[in-house]
Amino acid sequence: MVNGFDPSPGDPFVPDDLSYITETVCIITDKVYAHCQQRECFPRIDVELGEKTFANIRFRPGFIVENTLVVTDIQNRPNFRRVRFTLRVPFEVITTDGTVINGFLPDIFKDIILFIPDARDEFDFRIVVETASRVLGEPTQSGCVLSFAVGVFIIVKVVGRVQLLIPAFGFCPEPPECEEFSPTGICDNFEYEPFPDFFPPQFEDLFPDA
Repeated sequence: MVNGFDPSPGDPFVPDDLSYITETVCIITDKVYAHCQQRECFPRIDVELGEKTFANIRFRPGFIVENTLVVTDIQNRPNFRRVRFTLRVPFEVITTDGTVINGFLPDIFKDIILFIPDARDEFDFRIVVETASRVLGEPTQSGCVLSFAVGVFIIVKVVGRVQLLIPAFGFCPEPPECEEFSPTGICDNFEYEPFPDFFPPQFEDLFPDA
């Protein structure tokens, strides 16, 4: 609690003044020096399902294929580098019986220019990729073959680990109590069931006006 304000994580906070800041602190963190976005579209991906029936598709985070990243200087353009790599995006096709068929989208070859400032030899910049893939249209299954289209959004980042001076509210407040998971026993609801009639109705119960 800071001056009556509880800066809980996730809460939006736009102060009218800076009195809520209690100190400035040094933290070690990843800093994004540059980033850019691209997108790729694959109009048709085919997956062999055998005798199974398609149910769902899941995508996994894309990654730079090992030993494909090449960063080189650009003549007459200091602090910028040519960055080449192969990006691969895994996917899983799930069938109606729960079988998972693993695959990869076609490799994506990138050859781009990124701001990577000159730094001491011991400082390490990393190229980080993030992907968001989605199925375009409706997948179709013809016989044993599933066909679908995919769009891939790509963010490429230049990341360096640095020490930053930032304003702070102090240490995080005490968190709330955890919510215990209490599964409902199969007999719990039964305890409140009304007692049933044990005997079939008589004639006068069914036809009181007869």
